[in-house]
Amino acid sequence: MMPQHSTTPSTYRDTISLVDQSGDRNWVYPKKPSGKLYQGRTWFSWLLMVLLFAGPFLKLNGHPLLLLNVLERKFIIFGIPFWPQDLPLFALLMLTFVVFIIVFTVVFGRVWCGWACPQTIFMEMLFRKIEYWIEGDFKAQQKLDQSGWTNEKIIKKGSKHLLFFLLSVFIANTFLSYLIGVDELKKMVLEGPLLHLGKFSALIIFSTVFYFVFARFREIVCIVVCPYGRLQGLMLDKNSIVVAYDFIRGEPRGFRKKGATEQLGDCIDCKRCVHVCPTGIDIRNGTQLECINCTACIDECDDVMVKLNKPKGLVRYASQAEIATGKSNIFTPRSIAYFCILIGLLTVLTGLLITRKELAATILRTPGMTYQTQLDGSISNMYNYEVVNKTFNTQSIEVKLVSPEGAKLSMVDRGTSPLTLKEDGLIKGSFFISIPPESIKLNNTPVIIEINSNGKVVKLVNTNFVGPVKIK
Repeated sequence: MMPQHSTTPSTYRDTISLVDQSGDRNWVYPKKPSGKLYQGRTWFSWLLMVLLFAGPFLKLNGHPLLLLNVLERKFIIFGIPFWPQDLPLFALLMLTFVVFIIVFTVVFGRVWCGWACPQTIFMEMLFRKIEYWIEGDFKAQQKLDQSGWTNEKIIKKGSKHLLFFLLSVFIANTFLSYLIGVDELKKMVLEGPLLHLGKFSALIIFSTVFYFVFARFREIVCIVVCPYGRLQGLMLDKNSIVVAYDFIRGEPRGFRKKGATEQLGDCIDCKRCVHVCPTGIDIRNGTQLECINCTACIDECDDVMVKLNKPKGLVRYASQAEIATGKSNIFTPRSIAYFCILIGLLTVLTGLLITRKELAATILRTPGMTYQTQLDGSISNMYNYEVVNKTFNTQSIEVKLVSPEGAKLSMVDRGTSPLTLKEDGLIKGSFFISIPPESIKLNNTPVIIEINSNGKVVKLVNTNFVGPVKIK
């Protein structure tokens, strides 16, 4: 944390900016931001929103590019399907993503929160812009809320919340399409909600939650609900790059009067950085839980510095070490260790994806059954098989016996014709393996079974055959 200064209240860390002294909600009215960083963040947010809203309609070979169907346990990530059998691989993918966020946070602070988090993007680039458009800037909003219920206030508040709810419904439909697929969502719309009560109920719940979050809950999500926001303090250190106030250059702060002899820093205590903050904090107090690194305070302070003919950067992206000593060291042993872990995870994940099989096959000897003697004198064992198609293509499956020599494999109720396995389908059944008694030399005879798909060997299964060593 930044050192404390004489002009900083000694109790600022005892409370959060969103609660007043009586414990009531301290509603934040941020000033409308402007500046180069805000423009850059706006363009980047629009790019992300275009990708988000267009995502459900993007398909590869007729299938969604991204689908997270938890109910049916069907996941598609960048065109690669994942099934319940791929749970370890999917878990590794999620772990790699989490470690990536940790590495990024250790080095660059909460850049994710300010530039890429959906909560921030929707709140600042959609809902907040609607609020500015209808109610005006922060002072006009305060005046409107403090006034009585006139026709003007009813129209402004009503139209704002109507747009908020319609936008929440649109966002809820988008997220639902990532869960069930855009085709299922279209089907629900065309056939009506009565035939899809479960999905329609989910849509209503999502819409209500989104409306509540962006109309009332707002920045509390980042402080109370979001686990990343709560844990980011554990990931940051004095070398992490964050939105920081240069207290060396800025203190002691104060407004300059003509003829004054007092030596002051560059901060004139105009509080524009406080007024523009969407979480209501004073960045001059140092790194705080509420700060999402949105850079709005940087733009405001730079504008003031330009007017005062002072260098920009009084509030800027910097580490505590850089401000205190003038030196910055991003590649610390801690960040290097995290980076090595990330590289290791990416290497393992890439290897598993490359070697991932298109079919998952399991063959086990039927439990609870011993060997049987057939009418022709041969000894047989019964086996259960299960084959899962992890692709979007129909597969022609054949189960063949490789060894031992002289053994025969016969399917139960399926004959000898190939088995048709549809896309993302599963087939299971049973078969017998029969071996002449004179070929049995061990109690457990090694058996190799071959799984063919469309004429190609996709898996060799090693199991065993139980039988008597000697037949009398």
